[in-house]
Amino acid sequence: MKDVKLSIVIPVYNECDLVLKLLQKVENAVKHDKEIILVDDFSTDGTREILKELDPKKYRIFYHEKNMGKGAALRTGFEHVTGDIVIIQDADLEYDPGEYDKLIAPIIDDKADVVYGSRFLSGPHRVLLFWHYVGNKGLTTFSNIMTNLNLSDMETCYKVFRAKVLHGLNLKSDRFGFEPEFTAKVAKRRYRIYEVPISYYGRDYTEGKKITWKDGFVAIWCIVRYTLFD
Repeated sequence: MKDVKLSIVIPVYNECDLVLKLLQKVENAVKHDKEIILVDDFSTDGTREILKELDPKKYRIFYHEKNMGKGAALRTGFEHVTGDIVIIQDADLEYDPGEYDKLIAPIIDDKADVVYGSRFLSGPHRVLLFWHYVGNKGLTTFSNIMTNLNLSDMETCYKVFRAKVLHGLNLKSDRFGFEPEFTAKVAKRRYRIYEVPISYYGRDYTEGKKITWKDGFVAIWCIVRYTLFD
């Protein structure tokens, strides 16, 4: 699987200060053939206008007519994937596109179908909010109990997978419930899952971080729902 095409799906919401920097990093990330799919989730800070100025030959851009959430934006992007491997990339530069090569390596070597980039496996990371860390670890532990996986970072943005994994998943979560839903569904289908350590350049809420404690309670419900009932 040496000659692969990557589909990099980027949900975007109110990132006017960072989106162009992110795209430059994505463009330079790997030498593989790639398509860059952006889905603007009804940004109101000028991001939408920036995206409309981009070259349509370089980017495939889709626009939501109302704010629907990260999961909904990803579903829109997934509908247009034509590559062999899908990479989910947030637009906020908390995650480094320069690490794509090591994220896709287990798939290219035919060792994995799905790869999670873990923020908690020795990669450098910004020291930030303790209770946010505790929440992440708690959700990952609960998810592992329900799915019988041993992930260290279920909530990571970096989920990389063979495009065929999307077939039949029937994803439903509109917001950050996507993370536990995707995890539960790939675990049920017994895909080969790997983790690799990644760097993490996290933001705090004054810098634009969007996930909140309310999303944590939704994640718990999603873990139960998609593991037991879906």
